[in-house]
Amino acid sequence: MSGQPNTRLADLFGLAGWSKGELARLVNRQAAAMGHPQLATDTSRVRRWIDMGEIPRDPVPRVLAALFTERLGRVVTIEDLGLVRHGRTGKRPGDGSAEHPDGVPWTPEQTAAVLTEFTGMDLMLNRRGLVGAGAALAAGSALSSAMHDWLHSDPALSADAPVIHDPLHADPAGYDRYEAAPIGSQEIEELERSVEVFRAWDAARGGGLQRKAVVGQLNEVGGMLAYRHPDHLQRRLWGVAANLAVLAGWMSHDVGLEPTAQKYFVIAAHAAREGGDRPRAGEALSRAARQMVHLGRPDDALDLMKLAKSGSGDEVLPRTKAMLYTIEAWAQASLGKGQAMRRTLGEAEELFVSDKNDVPAPSWMQLFDEADLHGMQALAYRTLAEHEPAAAAIAQRHAKEALKLREKGRDRSQIFDHISLASACFIADDPEQADRYARLALTSMGSNSSHRTWDRLREMYRLTGQYSSYPKIQELREEIKLSLPKGLNIRGGNSARA
Repeated sequence: MSGQPNTRLADLFGLAGWSKGELARLVNRQAAAMGHPQLATDTSRVRRWIDMGEIPRDPVPRVLAALFTERLGRVVTIEDLGLVRHGRTGKRPGDGSAEHPDGVPWTPEQTAAVLTEFTGMDLMLNRRGLVGAGAALAAGSALSSAMHDWLHSDPALSADAPVIHDPLHADPAGYDRYEAAPIGSQEIEELERSVEVFRAWDAARGGGLQRKAVVGQLNEVGGMLAYRHPDHLQRRLWGVAANLAVLAGWMSHDVGLEPTAQKYFVIAAHAAREGGDRPRAGEALSRAARQMVHLGRPDDALDLMKLAKSGSGDEVLPRTKAMLYTIEAWAQASLGKGQAMRRTLGEAEELFVSDKNDVPAPSWMQLFDEADLHGMQALAYRTLAEHEPAAAAIAQRHAKEALKLREKGRDRSQIFDHISLASACFIADDPEQADRYARLALTSMGSNSSHRTWDRLREMYRLTGQYSSYPKIQELREEIKLSLPKGLNIRGGNSARA
């Protein structure tokens, strides 16, 4: 018992709206349902948890996490409740722990445990038809500060890794967990192939339909990581976990589950680093940066990109570096920093051309090809055109080149290219061409589950306003309204200028 209030638990308790007596009764009922009928909690014990910082014994933290997850409709972990014994108790980011949001960085055991707990809670929300929402995103500077030294160091050898005994490793009744058991190289190969299938589906159709399957697969891998395999297999398994966590994060971002997405990106960075793949860890953090730009927080994105670039290590390939630079350029464009953006994109082009493909690119970089380079350049220049209208012409050129080079199966990227091109045409005072490309985007959107396409479509709709007196554009505006889900605010949106 720390003697200090558990402010994390207190904050979430206030949001849930229970009385202390209600929570005590719910804990007893939920514990019985989870196979612990002997557990007896009363109001005074709940008061000690909140006001005195007492950490209850297992299974109570897991019971509380399940109750708060269901009540608040978003994933709430034991860490979120301030109930992890080996860490600080109940500290808010504003209570002196802002440099360590969510207790990061983690040990290997904690990474596997957090991965399993978080995916289990996420699956529980899916089963009950609830949508994760309401949590706050950690600031880019806070994540960067917490993870900088850790990401720049080497992971501990398995023989030297500390064994952490914490409540996350206890009997997992109440949330999904794959039972730990040894697996061989053939099973890992099958897992690696499944990642490629999920990745291809996401690129074609968006993340909405397959997100639950990816989270479920990741949950199983988390259980596998609880068993100590030979180092060469353990590294590959960490690689699978990193790839699945990035996909889970990207799919969550794609359907608007932003805090959930950020958590998966952080988990992915930890998993990649434990597998000895620092470039993969850097790429995972770059996804979190892209998310920040999309949400209108480019300063946070730049903080994350500094860490992504420096933390990727010396083994990072030129093409991977080029990809990282394009994300940084997009953030700079969002801030209206045209000169910096052009310089950064120039470096990206040079790096991309310098990659002779003499070293095979990792599987997670296969989708960043010349078309994607042009697509990101189009996005950056189209974003800059909001500050410098002359940039719209360059955005059009890159978007057309991206469309010409896009391979089959990259449906979502093609939609983004058409929206970038149409938006650039509107800014360049060419509504006729803008109308043409906007309709091509609309034609493709019916089979796509990406909320990000809706966000960018709303931004394009904003640009149509000055041409609403044109009959064709007025008709286009009506079609855009019809294509968006009911209840979506056509005038607003939380995305950055896309």
